[in-house]
Amino acid sequence: MIESHQLSESVSMRVLHLSDAGALAAAYVRNRSYLSHWEPVRPEEYYTEAWQASDIANRLAAHEAREGYPLGLFAGDTLVGRFNVAGVVRGPFQNAGLGYWMDSDYAGRGLASAAVQRIVDLARDELGLHRIEASTLRHNVGSQRVLQKAGFQQVGMAPRYLQIAGEWQDHNLYQLILHD
Repeated sequence: MIESHQLSESVSMRVLHLSDAGALAAAYVRNRSYLSHWEPVRPEEYYTEAWQASDIANRLAAHEAREGYPLGLFAGDTLVGRFNVAGVVRGPFQNAGLGYWMDSDYAGRGLASAAVQRIVDLARDELGLHRIEASTLRHNVGSQRVLQKAGFQQVGMAPRYLQIAGEWQDHNLYQLILHD
């Protein structure tokens, strides 16, 4: 799907490797407070290289089966964002879900928008998907802008959709139809 794609002069996107577990754990540790508002409550082990290696291994197995695409954004050797195309369903649905986060030091620079646009192009042109879905917390305006820039449309609101920061929270639901 994606060998490596340059998103800016200093940031590139590629499929994660097992050897990225340390960089991913370091990114989660570095962004723990920042991400705590947007993610589920995590056990302490989540912030370890071992946990991240196991998670990457599971996602790479899904990648081998063409059911998911675990992507990392890198500034040199530093992981500065994570994007997952997950839950790929073939047959009449041809659908996948999209989730992502950016390092707090790299947020607001247009990198998430560039990554999502590249993922949309790949999903349409290389993966042959018909639809991508995503959700955001109702108050996550930055993430909503990223999706809207890529052409996603809000299709609803799901009350108490995901448990984020220890509470069941409402989410806006988005989709992008890739083929008319």
